[in-house]
Amino acid sequence: MGVVTPSTDRTPKQDRSRATRRRLLEAAVACLAEHGWAGSTVSVVAERAGVSRGAAQHHFPTREDLFTAAVEYVAEERSAALRALPVQGRAAVVAALVDLYTGPLFRAALQLWVVASNEASLHPRVSELEARVGRETHRIAVELLKADETRPGVRETVQGLLDMARGLGLANVLTDDTTRRRRVVAQWAALLDHALDRPRGTCG
Repeated sequence: MGVVTPSTDRTPKQDRSRATRRRLLEAAVACLAEHGWAGSTVSVVAERAGVSRGAAQHHFPTREDLFTAAVEYVAEERSAALRALPVQGRAAVVAALVDLYTGPLFRAALQLWVVASNEASLHPRVSELEARVGRETHRIAVELLKADETRPGVRETVQGLLDMARGLGLANVLTDDTTRRRRVVAQWAALLDHALDRPRGTCG
């Protein structure tokens, strides 16, 4: 008589737990984007994630815990996308940075900013994480653009690029701004080449 081996789930419990947590965070961000803060309850998020409310509360005991973690998730995803940008020509770097600000992660972050501006429980965490992402974005942009920030005006030039990219991202929320954005990106790449490569001591 052979030994009967009980049927087991081959997916380790820890992996399943991580997958459930990720689904909840993704669902929380999507619910914020679609329903706003008032409509994004734990039950609504759990249903969207395909898990029970009890499972959701096992990972995130309170609504604030859930959405604070969602803020961290979006910040981490944006940082990962930044770190994945390849080293390439300046025009391509400018286009890639602008794409980050016009893509879904920026849209999710924007929803979180709006919520945090009115929710005291989220505001400090969102502000802290945005400051961290902003510093990392600037640092990576400097590396990719091969910008020498010891030169006067270079730091402000790079920051101006990032501020411009953020503005293009905001403009793209309501309408498809692709055509105009392409022309703006080309012009900024040309301006950066001039600003970052001109000899020291020259101006204009």
